[in-house]
Amino acid sequence: MIRFSHVPLFFLLLIATIVRKSLCSSIINPSKVKSISWKPRAFVYEGFLTDEECNHLISLAKSELKRSAVADNVSGKSKLSEVRTSSGMFIPKAKDPIVAGIEEKIATWTFLPQENGEDIQVLRYEPGQKYDPHYDYFADKVNIARGGHRVATVLMYLTDVEKGGETVFPSAEESPRRRSVSTDKDLSECGRQGPAVKPRKGDALLFFSLTPDAVPDPMSLHAGCPVDEGEKWSATKWIHVDSFNKVVGGNCTDADENCERWASLGECTKNPEYMVGSSDLPGYCRKSCKVC
Repeated sequence: MIRFSHVPLFFLLLIATIVRKSLCSSIINPSKVKSISWKPRAFVYEGFLTDEECNHLISLAKSELKRSAVADNVSGKSKLSEVRTSSGMFIPKAKDPIVAGIEEKIATWTFLPQENGEDIQVLRYEPGQKYDPHYDYFADKVNIARGGHRVATVLMYLTDVEKGGETVFPSAEESPRRRSVSTDKDLSECGRQGPAVKPRKGDALLFFSLTPDAVPDPMSLHAGCPVDEGEKWSATKWIHVDSFNKVVGGNCTDADENCERWASLGECTKNPEYMVGSSDLPGYCRKSCKVC
């Protein structure tokens, strides 16, 4: 138990200030939301996070970063791939009051339940690193078994990027009301392949991977363009059609003494087949992954 008498006063005041700002900023201002595309549905909220919230997420992630993986389309297992060259980690839900405030703010904006979301993933892209075009909905049965498809993604930009690093939708239908991206000199060559969003500290991108009738939307194909200059930090919240905390299978146990440690490192999300399993084949760390 923390004894607050032993905690420096300035630290307590700093945390109180950040939490107060997070709670105040949970009120959504529709005037700050701009439409990027209607096919797929994609929107940017300018100033969604405060500078303090951005810095806090980065500070939590810095010491735990490791090479990012992708999900195999057949087995659902996490694997390393040149498709994705960033480094990242997962922050457990409600890890502290600031993280909890961000999650509440996401739920308020998206109108999607907090329990349907995965842990927040913080990513760092150094010069040359990128994430090739991909979908956020799944092609394997293992990941779909827990919470169903990812219906929406909230991508929060934690830093500005000097050049490159845009999020681009190469298959999207460009709005006639927006300036043509093909001639936008502020974007990199990659960013001019379709409607794109430049990383700006505090902004958040919300896009839907499923159509309104819950069918995977091929127009939601998106990519993280290579960072040309500077460093890009972002935080992703994936949201499913059903609760991501629901029970999958019958028994609620851990089959390995390392389960708790693995869960704290984000393996419940990175390696769901082993950790959580499916309705047909329960995983080995269901208790630590809090799915029962």
